[in-house]
Amino acid sequence: MGRAFEFRKERKFKRWGHMAKTFTKIGKEITIAVKQGGSDVTGNPRLRALITTARAENMPKDNIERAIKKATDKDQSDYKEIVYEGYGPHGIAILVETATDNSNRTVANIRSYFNKFGGALGTSGSVEFMFDRKSVFKIEDRDDIDLEELELELIDYGVEEIFRDGGNEDEEDDPKVIMIYGEFTAMNKIQQYLESNNFEIMSASFERFPNTDIKKLSPENQASVEKLLELIEEDEDVQNVYHNMEM
Repeated sequence: MGRAFEFRKERKFKRWGHMAKTFTKIGKEITIAVKQGGSDVTGNPRLRALITTARAENMPKDNIERAIKKATDKDQSDYKEIVYEGYGPHGIAILVETATDNSNRTVANIRSYFNKFGGALGTSGSVEFMFDRKSVFKIEDRDDIDLEELELELIDYGVEEIFRDGGNEDEEDDPKVIMIYGEFTAMNKIQQYLESNNFEIMSASFERFPNTDIKKLSPENQASVEKLLELIEEDEDVQNVYHNMEM
């Protein structure tokens, strides 16, 4: 896990190509969070985390407020969170997280993408067991933070890995951060600890990481898989795409 996967995540975000896709994705997640836990941020930790992430992505305040208001509208269609699993070309396992108001449309589109590149959409559970779901936090680094001491504190809260990321030396405004990876079920506990101890949370999310051997392909074969991944990521219903190919 660690730095390699953080790099993969950043590369995935860059492939989206523009901020509108990011805002749409976060907006949907905010709507789902409000539908599930209400619009009061003090009692809805998932909503608090998403608002923090939205701000870190420079999502306008109006967009955030619109997403929250939209979720409280009785006429607003509910988004369903559905996971699709399958194999791309060259046996690469692919897991697709979606948020959709029309599951028939979404499954038809996802299946067509797999078929176009010689892959196949699988049944539920065919790929998901190959990935571990984790809570991932990015917090602002400070000179007074003792990393070893913080790690010892957070172990009891379900944290599995913590390290400093020095940021991009070529970007003056790229801040130094601390990355925290924990158990999937530990999201709320970790978030509450960080908030109560005045750590600046820059983002909080769930991520999936392959728990099997990463497959290394030739440049030509990797390119064909990347074309499929990009096509899937461009779909308006797709939130996240994960795979077990070495990048």
